[in-house]
Amino acid sequence: MRGSTEMITYSGGRPIMRRTTALTLLVAAAMTALAGCEDNPGGTAAPAPSQAAGRATAAPAGAAPAQAADGGFDPEQAVAVAEKTPYATTMTTSTAYSGTAMLTTTGRINVNTPFTGRVEMRSTGEVPADQAVWLETVTTADAVFVRNRVKAGSVWTKAARTDDMAAQANYAGYARLLLATGPSARKGMENEGGAPAQHLAGHLGLDQVATVDPGVLRTMKAKGVTDFDCDLWIDGQGRTVRFEQRMDVQGVPVVNKVFFGEFGPVETFAAPTGG
Repeated sequence: MRGSTEMITYSGGRPIMRRTTALTLLVAAAMTALAGCEDNPGGTAAPAPSQAAGRATAAPAGAAPAQAADGGFDPEQAVAVAEKTPYATTMTTSTAYSGTAMLTTTGRINVNTPFTGRVEMRSTGEVPADQAVWLETVTTADAVFVRNRVKAGSVWTKAARTDDMAAQANYAGYARLLLATGPSARKGMENEGGAPAQHLAGHLGLDQVATVDPGVLRTMKAKGVTDFDCDLWIDGQGRTVRFEQRMDVQGVPVVNKVFFGEFGPVETFAAPTGG
């Protein structure tokens, strides 16, 4: 893999990624942000929620935290309820390099339960064709299926689940870390997706996330990242509806944004067939 020098070239007067290193960092950053959800989404998703195959199973109902007339609620209580309740959610993410969106991911996944889901990760038009990324992933209870859509005629390949799949991002854990930094982390109520949400924000050291996001710790520590800014929005049930992470990766400002919605009972994802 090349060093980080000469990783920018210019097209139409705007900077774009040049070779392998920059795109590799973006994919790594995106994957660590998506890598799961012990308490919130973190896998990868499919082209659309309707393509998530399988049957839905009932999720245990948590005791909804009391809400004020204006929609306000106690974030600590809400998070405590959410992390005990498995559910399914759609996920949409974007990863930006030096302010330019380079990678998007969409899909539907299960949260607070052994990770399963269907995800599509695709580079944007800002990425040169010879560096394009277009991957589909379906994770079932006992296997992982991957298809590289960049290659014409590509087919699904099957692999066994790995121990790394248990090391998923825990967004409730992120919320607890932010709340533990003190009152300054509580930015107040905001509207997210047409519903009231608590906005939490703060600056976290990479080592602080060792237990809540081991994937980001492992991947980003190897790239020299020591800390990052983090914003998180939770709904009245304590579920993360939006997550943002900003970090410097080998001199490159990288921003991950993740949006969750269409919550429902846990779903069963089947092995893909055909196209």
